[in-house]
Amino acid sequence: MGDIKTIHVIISGKVQGVYFRASCVDTARKLGIGGWVRNMPGNRVEILASGNSKVMDEFIKWCGHGPSGARVDEVLVEEKAFQPFENFTILRL
Repeated sequence: MGDIKTIHVIISGKVQGVYFRASCVDTARKLGIGGWVRNMPGNRVEILASGNSKVMDEFIKWCGHGPSGARVDEVLVEEKAFQPFENFTILRL
């Protein structure tokens, strides 16, 4: 199965109002990733996610473009201490 890791991701660009969070949830659930996504001030999206290292790499790649209406300018990824999640959800501010 491989190693499990947790990542913290900040995505900048045109990532709000383009179904980025909903698409992120769909993608994460299809990949078997747990965690959450939320909007941040300054047209950014924040993600905390845990999953198999191999699928996490695929998820990070997806974060680099997002859904069709998005324009991703920057993806910052930081590995964190493992955090277990039961599912993947949208957090509200």
